[in-house]
Amino acid sequence: MAERVGWIGLGIMGSRQAANLRHAGYELTVYNRTREKAEAWAQEHGATVAATPAEVARQSDIVFSMVVDGAQVERVLLGDHGVIHDAHEGLLCVDMSTIGPADTRRIGEALDEHGIRFLDAPVTGSAPKATDGTLTIMVGGKADDFRRAKPMLEAMGEIIVHAGPRGHGEMIKVINNAVAAANANTLGQALLVGNATGVDLDALVKVMAAGSGGSAMLDLKAGPMREHDYTTLFKLEHMLKDVRLCLEEGQAAGVPFPAAAAAREVLSAGMGRGLGEADFVALIDVLEGLAGGRL
Repeated sequence: MAERVGWIGLGIMGSRQAANLRHAGYELTVYNRTREKAEAWAQEHGATVAATPAEVARQSDIVFSMVVDGAQVERVLLGDHGVIHDAHEGLLCVDMSTIGPADTRRIGEALDEHGIRFLDAPVTGSAPKATDGTLTIMVGGKADDFRRAKPMLEAMGEIIVHAGPRGHGEMIKVINNAVAAANANTLGQALLVGNATGVDLDALVKVMAAGSGGSAMLDLKAGPMREHDYTTLFKLEHMLKDVRLCLEEGQAAGVPFPAAAAAREVLSAGMGRGLGEADFVALIDVLEGLAGGRL
């Protein structure tokens, strides 16, 4: 018998991931905090709209959540109208949000007490890869739960990694994003140095891409930085959250991450400039302020 699938959170990423589940033939019951958005999505893709996360649980065997932060995950899974209230024993919750590993473990323990299975399965790849189903998904939790969820994860992602026990998917995700933020921060500084010294930036980018200075951030963000195109693929405020979570875990482990700390300060200044809703490439705006020049 096919698993009944529930989906909570239809934002930039979640709406695209859920669409890929529909394209793969799964029937969905969906919930979004803004009901109008859920109804519009259901009309476009075909789905049942639930009034609460608890109603999603009642109609599902596996419930995916893709929301903003740990507080929202806790609300939809454990809150007054959360999944926990109408879940049947054996329900599997798969949280694809990016939250702190400590929050993941705490929420998972609360679900354990009610016989509810739980995986953390954050993603990387941003909106374009969510659209075409080529995300990288890192999963923490028990192996049998991972095997159960894997067919659905494969409808959303190209690389699916069982990262280890609960919380390890989140830990790998925030480390990855901290590196991405540090790389973007370094790239912006490099472009500003090149610009200030009169270097042909086309030549600089071409040489860096072919050599040891190459990176995914160079490929993805050099153009938008130079064009000051802050079209949102991944919000600056969300990148700041992920970097902060990584630094908190590192601090708890007694290990510094200076490059991530530097990126956190630049992203924090971006928030102060009102750029939280913009793509994190907007950090170039902060760096230009520090450099006293513009690309």
